[in-house]
Amino acid sequence: MQHNFKLKIMTKNTENENNITTMKALVFHGPNNIALEDKPKPSILKATDAIVRVTTTTICGTDLHILKGDVPSVTDGRILGHEGVGIIEEIGTNVIGFHKGDKVLISLITSCGSCRFCKKAMYSHCLNGGWLLGNSIDGTQAEYVRIPFADNGLYLLPPDVDEEAVAMLSCILPTGLECGTLKGHVKPGDIVAIIGAGPVGLAALLTAQLYSPSEIIMIGHDDNRLEVARSFGATTVINSTDGKATERVMELTQNNGVDVAIEAVGVSETFGICQEIIAPGGHIANVGVHGKPVELHLEKLWASNITLTTRLVDAGSTPMLLKMVQSGRLDPKKLVSHRFELSEILKAYYTFVNAAKEHALKVAIKNTSTIV
Repeated sequence: MQHNFKLKIMTKNTENENNITTMKALVFHGPNNIALEDKPKPSILKATDAIVRVTTTTICGTDLHILKGDVPSVTDGRILGHEGVGIIEEIGTNVIGFHKGDKVLISLITSCGSCRFCKKAMYSHCLNGGWLLGNSIDGTQAEYVRIPFADNGLYLLPPDVDEEAVAMLSCILPTGLECGTLKGHVKPGDIVAIIGAGPVGLAALLTAQLYSPSEIIMIGHDDNRLEVARSFGATTVINSTDGKATERVMELTQNNGVDVAIEAVGVSETFGICQEIIAPGGHIANVGVHGKPVELHLEKLWASNITLTTRLVDAGSTPMLLKMVQSGRLDPKKLVSHRFELSEILKAYYTFVNAAKEHALKVAIKNTSTIV
């Protein structure tokens, strides 16, 4: 989907660039306004914290929703980002599973592990955490980041791991799997439609194939991303620009509809398509971040045994996904289309915002300035 906004970006320089107590970070200053600035290097605040030197990070579609003003919990001055790989710089006295110098994957979800929601494995609803990084606390698009409850929010990696591949496991692969594939109850022989060919939609495509559906139909506006989807395993791709996506899906399914419809954009148009193409007994799995209301047509769906699910990613699937990547069963690195240095992060945002023009999927942002 195209985003109808422009970024007002600036770079702020300080006189203390070489001061080890400061770092470079991407800072949010309200809708459509971000800046690369010097910020104080984070420090341990609680005994369960860790400080991680970020070596690879990326930009999420949720960051674009933040830029548009769709996420009011993100306030002026917040360092953005909730994905990344890094090296542990410092640990709190109560961190038991990690040591200084460990290479780690950073999860987007912070969980205490002991509250009533954590005990139900609903880590995104942790009473002491949830989605904090780049939201209510400073995030990963910086040289350093503080990770609360480090024993639960970090995953140990081998030193020679492909950082670009595993960085895709911070957010989009667990999101595509948990919110799309699993909530959609994809099973062998199903016909699956994924509406939205962006990175999360492509992550749902990659993970849906693990459950052997008979067909996967990818629907989107961007021909380049649709061709990428085809190369990733989509059996049919449909450009919905002409407004006829529903007709084409119904033709493909002999007017029966699809067993699973995964909404991976977060706008009224795509949610509407899901409702129009779902078969009786089917599952609609909403993944997209909705900043505005949508219409739910219960007058049409009430008698069709439809299951409609919403979910925040809990990242409970991350250990399994790590095993799948390390075994070669999943190759999320192919989601990375562009690479930048942290000093080029404003250019990275421009590329990601203008994904159709730039043929962008995920961008890998490397932090080499603090390598020691």
